[in-house]
Amino acid sequence: MLFGVKARAEPLRYPDAPRSELVDDYFGTKVADPYRWLEDVDAPQTRAWVAAENALSLPYLAALPERTGLHKRLEQLWNYERFDLPQKRAGKYFFGRNDGLQNQSVLYVQDSADARPRLLLDPNLLSDDGTVALTDYQPSPDGSLLAYATAAAGSDWNVLRVRRVADGVDTGDVLTRVKFSGIAWTRDGKGFFYSRYPAAPPGDGDATFDALANQKLFYHRLGDAQADDPLIAEMPTQPRWLWAGEVTDDGRYLVVSVSPDSGEQNAVWIKDLGGAETPKLDAPFIKLIDNFNADYQLLGNRGSTLYFRTNLDAERGRIVAIDPAKPQPANWRTVVGQQPDTLQSALFAGDEIIALTMHDATSRLQRYTPDGKPLGEIVLPGTGSIPDLSVGGVQLSGHAGDPELFYGYTSFNQPLTPYVYTLDKSSARPFRTVTLSFDPDDYVTEAVFCRSKDGTRIPLFISYRKGTKRNGSNPTMLHAYGGFNIAKMPEFSVPALAWMEGGGVYAQASLRGGSEYGRLWHEAGTLTRKQNVFDDFTAAAQYLIREQWTAPAHLAIRGRSNGGLLIGAEINQHPELFAAALPAVGVMDMLRYQKFTIGSSWAGDYGTSDSASGFRTLYAYSPYHNIRPGTAYPAVLVTTADHDDRVVPGHSFKYAAALQAATSSDGVATGKPVLIRIDANAGHGGGKPIGKLIDEEADKLAFALHFTR
Repeated sequence: MLFGVKARAEPLRYPDAPRSELVDDYFGTKVADPYRWLEDVDAPQTRAWVAAENALSLPYLAALPERTGLHKRLEQLWNYERFDLPQKRAGKYFFGRNDGLQNQSVLYVQDSADARPRLLLDPNLLSDDGTVALTDYQPSPDGSLLAYATAAAGSDWNVLRVRRVADGVDTGDVLTRVKFSGIAWTRDGKGFFYSRYPAAPPGDGDATFDALANQKLFYHRLGDAQADDPLIAEMPTQPRWLWAGEVTDDGRYLVVSVSPDSGEQNAVWIKDLGGAETPKLDAPFIKLIDNFNADYQLLGNRGSTLYFRTNLDAERGRIVAIDPAKPQPANWRTVVGQQPDTLQSALFAGDEIIALTMHDATSRLQRYTPDGKPLGEIVLPGTGSIPDLSVGGVQLSGHAGDPELFYGYTSFNQPLTPYVYTLDKSSARPFRTVTLSFDPDDYVTEAVFCRSKDGTRIPLFISYRKGTKRNGSNPTMLHAYGGFNIAKMPEFSVPALAWMEGGGVYAQASLRGGSEYGRLWHEAGTLTRKQNVFDDFTAAAQYLIREQWTAPAHLAIRGRSNGGLLIGAEINQHPELFAAALPAVGVMDMLRYQKFTIGSSWAGDYGTSDSASGFRTLYAYSPYHNIRPGTAYPAVLVTTADHDDRVVPGHSFKYAAALQAATSSDGVATGKPVLIRIDANAGHGGGKPIGKLIDEEADKLAFALHFTR
């Protein structure tokens, strides 16, 4: 039997966490913040608390009888050859490959369709413990150079370098202070656009957790010192704005997306670079779209006409053509109008427009002529998704004039498989075949709907091993996110497979706040409407219980980042519904989140406590502030990392300390502890070594299973 029996519950003694008398006054409301001291992650008192918490949680987790079998099985299931989505430039194919248990995937290049792949960049050689990750790469237009980004210890801070493709040797170009940046080569291959933040103040020391402001767009000419890079765009009066540059395939236009925050609204500025000759960096900007009224994503251009996916006057998205000489919306031409399905993204490939759409949280691919005439659908292998799981977050890869389109397909029982679709032959084949150590046909996914508190229909995927009975006693894991216009769609997860293999049910809900049904669906889970997200999740849990998949004594829930916030809010609002909870790297203090690193950019989804109305909304659900002493909380395993510079670890530190002081469920009789697992030399999750992932997931699954069987 894979999983063991429950061990005897023991009383726990939590580390000392002194409560201060600190109280803030928010518009006449006094709010205590007794664990503010835990925000200073480098203070000796905080470090001592972290060490004490790990000294409690790590031995506890290691002793769980379920953990040994789970860890071994996770290693076996993760040990399969897998590939990232390829990028093609000038006949060369660039792609990531992992032989199974490599901490980081290795980048290969294939000089032609028939050539043998050769190693180009191995991130595993950049650190002793596998914690330096390749986070992005872009080949130059002629395929001779590779600009690439690496990050250490899970940080969002990146370093950009350039490597010659022919011999795998770096050129010596090194760019720092880079975070949340793209890489956009000019057509001549002599440089690229990127975004960076100002240098850290003198004496700042470790800048990992610096508050972020004044990002700017620069151009780096190969061989020049970074200090000499020309400034391309900035807005000193708007220090929170974010800048992202793209260059059209023909090299003519620099297209800059200007975002006030991490929301879906952006402006678009363009610069005519003049084509393949030396780019005209000093050409004036044309403010093609100079307001933040909608979302605009570049497809590319045909001559002087630019094509964008937008949700302006089309909540589910449409494709428009814009002439820079006549940029007023009245002159825009709708190429592909709004459809019943949500338009996620689109690009030019060959002589076609390829549109990626969502139908009830599953992917579809549609083909159109450049004038918008439908050419039919590219049929996918099943009911799954085309995710942005590859390095750089690419979902589709292709170029105008090249008939090969690349996409990756995944589902709950199918790991990401890259496909190449030849447009002029209307044929698809796997770019690489993924060999599995399990039979996908052993697993079933049901796509159902539940009704939220206000009657809204919520997609819910329920996956399980064949033969699982609806008897109300299945250990069940419910997962969701619900925010930032991010859709939760079917995708493969080794931990989910291990959970199902052991007899568990794995459920995933697509909540409001995501992008599943367009702009209004997203907005329905933001700001004053954020409670809808929690109600949607509660409805999914109640559906699983009502339909006899599980019961409260057997139901675990998990979510990370914004999803960690979701889990924290849920166990405050409905502690009786769940047996175990796994909030990971969560945004837990909603009154102060905007004060750290990139937090201020989340205001589009959350609002802030800087206004009276924003304070009232956030205070009503903030996980840290709504913990109720004496409540019988589920067993909770909080996870975070000491180098998380996106959702700073102070969120989880304060939340865990408060919950440990409040819960009434951790005695001998009930034995439901509150633990926090704090990973060292790790960040928000991106680029985490496989070894660390396996250790963490073995702890999480063993903990959840222990309290749901």
